[in-house]
Amino acid sequence: MRLFRQHGYEGVSIADLTNAIGIAPPSLYAAFKSKAGLYREALDLYSGLPGALEGMTDASTLEQGLEGFFNAAIQAVTAEERGCMISIGLVEGAVEQHELVIELRNRRRELRDRIAETLCKWLTRPEADRLAKHLSALLQGLAVQARDGATGRDLSLTAQDAIAGIVARRSAGYHRADCATN
Repeated sequence: MRLFRQHGYEGVSIADLTNAIGIAPPSLYAAFKSKAGLYREALDLYSGLPGALEGMTDASTLEQGLEGFFNAAIQAVTAEERGCMISIGLVEGAVEQHELVIELRNRRRELRDRIAETLCKWLTRPEADRLAKHLSALLQGLAVQARDGATGRDLSLTAQDAIAGIVARRSAGYHRADCATN
């Protein structure tokens, strides 16, 4: 997972993987069928790590939820292996990675849907969907900026501006509602 996170799918060779794991190539293929199979396992492991959504868990207001979301996201993307394996992983790839490109696109969509579901605590479903798209785009941007060397402080300033804009927009028209009824 660390190799893929640091270098991306295409930046890691079978030799890199077998050296890191301490196995021979035939053992890797026996266990994972392919490099793509190992990458999927790494994505599953990565998906289980704490991330932005955990920051919203105990929030009682949208603003608290957004603050927690961004704090957790920034902590995740500024970890030792900077960036986000899902947000910026294989946005595009070689023809032979087409299935992985689609899988990562689907994982990003699933994350966006989980963000929307969480936002339903404070917003109507259409508003939650709209804001989830916005937050997903911000997450991807934060991940890229972290990868490029932005500090946690730099990213926090960006997050503060985003929260201020969202809160201002909410005061101009967002309502609290149960998603199940919308």
